[in-house]
Amino acid sequence: MTDFAQKLTETERERRWPNVKPRDAATLIILDRTGTVPKVLMGKRHMGHKFMPRKFVFPGGGIEPGDRRMNVAGPLAEVVEAKLMARNARGTAARARALGLAAIRETFEETGILIGVDDMGTPENPPEGAWAAFAAHGVYPALDRLHFIARAITPPRRPKRFDAAFFAVDMGEIVGRVEGIVHEDAELTELVWVPIDEAQKLELPTITSVVLQELEARLVAGFGHFLPVPFYYERNRTWVREEL
Repeated sequence: MTDFAQKLTETERERRWPNVKPRDAATLIILDRTGTVPKVLMGKRHMGHKFMPRKFVFPGGGIEPGDRRMNVAGPLAEVVEAKLMARNARGTAARARALGLAAIRETFEETGILIGVDDMGTPENPPEGAWAAFAAHGVYPALDRLHFIARAITPPRRPKRFDAAFFAVDMGEIVGRVEGIVHEDAELTELVWVPIDEAQKLELPTITSVVLQELEARLVAGFGHFLPVPFYYERNRTWVREEL
């Protein structure tokens, strides 16, 4: 067992809920590599949330129908698409695309940040809701800017289960921001840029701490698309780390 998997295994939690199928979900880590020490953007969840209150997290959430229909400026890199499809009976190119779009949409909804390109005009016929609001700013989401850095499946009998893809993108891909999204009554009550090692001192979900360590190692290794992507899941109440 790797050190990362050991850390997850040692965090035993109550399992009194009925087992449910994990929901496809995606998370986006925004990186600031302009200084000598890389920083990540993290948000603090509202204290009133039943799920992970007060925890510092990356923006993210489940796939929604519109994520399968939104037009994009650039597709996922081929190797990223292949890794997103690997080790999954439902691993299709359409699902991989939707995961990338979910990460960008959730980031917009929770932080107001727009990731994409703003020199292609306004996207035509965007899905209603968040994507229509995104498109109104004259931005196309750009999947080719995303790095796939980790995958993790929530263990059985937890209150919420996700099959989550963790993406990362450089802050230079931010083309706009809607103000007033983050406030004391919102899903995220504050946003902070924090060095990766200092982020470990925040109140984090265990998987977030592990992914931060994976991200740090990936940056040292060059941050290329062809690097292996860790895949965490539980087998016989023990966390397993594979590579995609």
